[in-house]
Amino acid sequence: MNNPTSPPRVIESDICIVGNGAIAKTTALGLAQSGLSVALLCPPSAPAGAASAADPGWDARVYALNHTARDLLSSLKVWDALDAARVAPVDAMIIQGDGARAGDLSFDAYGAHAGTLAWILEDRNLGQALDAALRFARNVTLVHGRAAALVRGDDHATVRLDDGAGVRAQLVVGADGADSWVRGQCDIGLDYRSYGQRAVVTNFDCEKPHHGAAYQWFTGAEGIVALLPLPGNRVSLVWSAPDLLADRLREESAARIAERLAVYAAEKLGALTPLQPELVRDFPLRLLRPHAMTSPRVALVGDAAHVVHPMAGHGMNLGFADVAQLMKTLAEREPQRGVGDDRVLARYERARKEDVLLMQLTTDGLARLFGADVEPLRVVRNLGLNLLNKLPVLKRRLISHAMGK
Repeated sequence: MNNPTSPPRVIESDICIVGNGAIAKTTALGLAQSGLSVALLCPPSAPAGAASAADPGWDARVYALNHTARDLLSSLKVWDALDAARVAPVDAMIIQGDGARAGDLSFDAYGAHAGTLAWILEDRNLGQALDAALRFARNVTLVHGRAAALVRGDDHATVRLDDGAGVRAQLVVGADGADSWVRGQCDIGLDYRSYGQRAVVTNFDCEKPHHGAAYQWFTGAEGIVALLPLPGNRVSLVWSAPDLLADRLREESAARIAERLAVYAAEKLGALTPLQPELVRDFPLRLLRPHAMTSPRVALVGDAAHVVHPMAGHGMNLGFADVAQLMKTLAEREPQRGVGDDRVLARYERARKEDVLLMQLTTDGLARLFGADVEPLRVVRNLGLNLLNKLPVLKRRLISHAMGK
């Protein structure tokens, strides 16, 4: 990769990608491997901290990647570059309702006619594999700087940086997260709602083997508790907790959080022991629904294009599906059309509309249903879980969609 320390006044490229996360880097790799020249605009490099590749600790932030994500990363030669010892397959998913007559719903790889339902991996593991691939990528120019303005013309767009430099491209891809600068420059309308919850995340050793099962408890008043399998007898917690409870959890020790979890997990996983007692993180949960995924000379991917509740673990998977579709749409465009052509971008948006809307409606509806601490709704949702568990055809269709198959 070309990594200039003093970028020229204007960098010319087919595509400028703004962002520094896994979705941005995957987009850069995919489009570059298709033969397009790519400029990846990232914030100025931060000094290297104590945590590094040599740090054996486990990330609190993990992803549950489905088959669509895995297939894309495999096609880009990234999946095999992951540290496989730190990737855990999910062979079953067990969902428990709340109350005295709690409902049950379970899925397994055998019933889904698949080898694996999903894979759990750490943000750092994925980031390191992507960075390694980018170091050897052709057609990618890494630009460190802060975007200051987006200027769009008939045949190109220019991202101006705060140091006076610029990146000129046929297409700008906003892969810069939920608070997307690119989206803001396009005046794309946005529907926003806070769930009044925060996801509290940390990792534990478990006394009993998890056997590759992901557990999720809908608790009503205390939100949604998920324990995802990590390699060995380890699990990663994602607790979608109401704000007041999240405040208390963040003030408590990881050992005290483990005690709280015993009411849900003790029977299945035994005693939980914090892996890194100081490593407890949280982030706000919200619904973001931009009114468009494209604008003249601009396409949005990942959280810049949509943010959903993490209960199904599919926010990242939606982003990878965006990348795969953008690559496909650009590859199939007519020879006379450039990558920033309005008709080409409209095809990308149409192709993603149904999948994104379905996931938004599903996760939002479930968050509302299972977040309400009202007895009639508790009865209905527990009955619904039990009923769905007895309908194998519908279960297979649901899990097939979730797997990205």
